[in-house]
Amino acid sequence: MFGKMMHQSLLISNLLDHAAKYHSDTSVISREVSGQITTTNWLQVQQNSKRLANAFTTFDLEAGDRIATIAWNNHRHLETWYAISGSGYVCHTINPRLFPEQLIFIINDAQDKAIFFDSTFLPLILAVQGKVPSVERFICYGSHDEKIIEALPDVLFYDELIQHESTEYNWPQFSEETPSSLCYTSGTTGNPKGVLYSHRSTLLHTMSICLPDCLNLSARDIVMPVVPMFHVNAWGVPYAAAMAGSTIVLPGPNLDGDSLVSLIDDYKVTVALGVPTIWQGLLAAAKKRGTKLESMNRNVVGGAACPPSIIREFKNSYDCDTIHAWGMSETSPVGTVNQPKAKHSALNEAEYENLRLTQGRPPFGVELRIVDGENLAALPNDGHTQGNLQVRGPWIVENYFNQEKSALTADGWFDTGDIATIDADGYMTICDRAKDLIKSGGEWISSVEIENIAVGHPEIRMAAAIAARHPKWDERPILIAVKQEDSTLSEDDARAYFENKLARWQIPDVVIFVDALPINGTGKIVKADLRKQFGDVLLKDEVV
Repeated sequence: MFGKMMHQSLLISNLLDHAAKYHSDTSVISREVSGQITTTNWLQVQQNSKRLANAFTTFDLEAGDRIATIAWNNHRHLETWYAISGSGYVCHTINPRLFPEQLIFIINDAQDKAIFFDSTFLPLILAVQGKVPSVERFICYGSHDEKIIEALPDVLFYDELIQHESTEYNWPQFSEETPSSLCYTSGTTGNPKGVLYSHRSTLLHTMSICLPDCLNLSARDIVMPVVPMFHVNAWGVPYAAAMAGSTIVLPGPNLDGDSLVSLIDDYKVTVALGVPTIWQGLLAAAKKRGTKLESMNRNVVGGAACPPSIIREFKNSYDCDTIHAWGMSETSPVGTVNQPKAKHSALNEAEYENLRLTQGRPPFGVELRIVDGENLAALPNDGHTQGNLQVRGPWIVENYFNQEKSALTADGWFDTGDIATIDADGYMTICDRAKDLIKSGGEWISSVEIENIAVGHPEIRMAAAIAARHPKWDERPILIAVKQEDSTLSEDDARAYFENKLARWQIPDVVIFVDALPINGTGKIVKADLRKQFGDVLLKDEVV
């Protein structure tokens, strides 16, 4: 016997129809590649999505075909998202900052039939064009542009493609298990792997992240996803904004601190989401400009552990709560969010700060465990024991795209590659990536802990700790750092800063100052590049 309730598939088109019906005049604000600000609303997004869906009927597509986007966060990109998935195709968001060989690999692996792109990525399109045989159409966002036609004669233009199409379109109905979108992992080692989401997994994830103990979005919020739409679907925020009826601010290509501060102050952004490197730039710009960021009451940080100094500065200088979140492409991505419980109001200031430094606890739909890396035995959730972090749930990957082999353990968990602790309330703390742990003389050293201390120094802007090969201890930690502008900080002073903050044997052997650290398309520091460049410095007679 079954329950006696209506059955309606959970489809992404439902989100857009809901937003258009009940939040039609709620603004969608976006910065174009030209710098111009365009203000539309959820009704117009729906109408243009339906226009594009009608245009797709001339594309000779079949259900499940992949259509790619290489674009910034803007309203045309948002419309394309909904049109592709709503029509029964798969929206493949491509990270433009991958290596050209990786881009060609993923386009061919996905067998994309068309690519939508922002004009700033024309050189990228020209570089891959002759090496992606499945791609039948290239569509440039914006209006007719002779310069682009000169470089790419067969190009179509988004505005022309949809301008004569009807806003009347009935979204097809299909199983909620139908694939909706495709994101590839960053591919810092080996070829990227595709993660294929379903309409069901996306809707469940969206419902979860709207909850008060998750991202807590509502129709009262003005939300700005600084995290790119090609980075795990901007952490699901464009879907959540439609579900909640939030105003959404899409920052386009200008992700520097000054540009973001302007958007926050001009459009009264209440919540923004991004990676630590973004917030470092924003805080510097806000301080220089003298703004108090009065509208913003919270920001969400993910992609990497947030240094304590950033959390403190947002709270003390701007009365803004910084909310740690953790996830990955394979988890859609939200796996944990740091929201306190009622009992935590009794904590003193130091205890509360320690709580906020964790990556948080899982919402309903996500289960976590830590296991011994050698025998895979489950470890206790005591907040101290470290183990390999594994996860399962209805929006967690089971198989990678085009790979038959299961991505799961024998008992059905996904191993994240992170080393973590979990306490009795489920608050999880990332200690390190398994591959980034430093093993010196048989003892483990956390690169994350070293980095968090380093960026707490007022003259260090960014830092990365890596393992360098050592003739006696196998590996020793070294620190690669970027100084603040006009800093005269010496290596000896930088190393001295770690005294009484770490055990002496955990202090980096050397500190190397550089002008910039390698950053990938998701805002993470590429430690593989640093290990390649500096991994042998302790084997040389002198450090350069």
